[in-house]
Amino acid sequence: MPDTPDRPVPQPGILEIAPYVPGRSDTPAGVKLVKLSANESPLGASPRAIEAYKALADRLYVYPEGSSRELRTALGEVHGIPPERIVCGFGSDDILHLLAQVYLGAGDQAVMSQYGFNVYPIITRGASAEIIMAPETDYRADIGNILRAVTPRTKVVFLANPNNPTGTYLSKAEVERLHAGLRPDILFVLDSAYAEYVTAGDYSVGIDLVDRAQNVVMVRTFSKMGIAGERVGWMYGPEHVVDAINRIRGPFNVSLSGQAAAAAAARDTAFTARLREHNARWREWLTASLSGNAIRVPPSQGNFILALFEDAATSRAAFTALRDKGLMVREMHGYGIPEGLRISIGLEEHMRAVVEVLEAFGAPGGR
Repeated sequence: MPDTPDRPVPQPGILEIAPYVPGRSDTPAGVKLVKLSANESPLGASPRAIEAYKALADRLYVYPEGSSRELRTALGEVHGIPPERIVCGFGSDDILHLLAQVYLGAGDQAVMSQYGFNVYPIITRGASAEIIMAPETDYRADIGNILRAVTPRTKVVFLANPNNPTGTYLSKAEVERLHAGLRPDILFVLDSAYAEYVTAGDYSVGIDLVDRAQNVVMVRTFSKMGIAGERVGWMYGPEHVVDAINRIRGPFNVSLSGQAAAAAAARDTAFTARLREHNARWREWLTASLSGNAIRVPPSQGNFILALFEDAATSRAAFTALRDKGLMVREMHGYGIPEGLRISIGLEEHMRAVVEVLEAFGAPGGR
């Protein structure tokens, strides 16, 4: 008879998972924190979302509507898609976990690009499957490498577009070419978390591809739009995928206030446009102000930029110099880019302060 463990034992592979580590928010004593490490909205939340949130103060004892019907209706109106093909969750992470649970298992593989979102390996290994990293070319997803990474065991391909943490993206034509190279039994997860900030004319969020295919889902989030604290995400997909996810998701997986705030935020398209305009202006300014011989910034379509230094030691010194001024950015060791810092787009004074500090590390300076 085999020995019996003296305590419960996790499933194989669980303890091999590197936990997700959020951006730091500690600064030296007496220094005011400016948080530029989490890609949060620099303009706060939509006034309509705040109003909707406050209006629910006397209803906290009530269970939320289980299917997020009001939110799905709002999303359907804004994006021109059928609400019955939408699933809402506790942030997009919740949706991604559910997709991995449904479509991955022991012996399966999922493919992602080299510098893709760190949650993909966590959810893949949590489903007892194997993650395969496809090398990127110049910090950009490489379609050929992704397709070459696919094997008969591949069940899911994850693509963050634009990508976190690099900010780079694939055009609509490139995404369609990638999808065309996948078997029909492979689920193509198009993670469009930063779609609201994209200004590139050849970009597509993926709705049209979902409408044409039976193996594509688009995942989105409200966290970058000003209500990160409410943790609301959503997915648009084929009916058969929606049905499968609804069978295992939590019955009340989006809070009452989260549903109301997100529905109001979705409908407040004027605020979303203002957020995009502010981000585009200061993303372009920050990119130009940092880019030079000593610092490189790949073109970004997110609400952040990736600053690449000569080496990891210089990146670390730059991080420390920024932190000493209360400017908290995100180190990239966990993504395999130790020479990089991810910097969220903030208010004008925050962007100018970042550049002022990094001029000592070779930034050309603000224009």
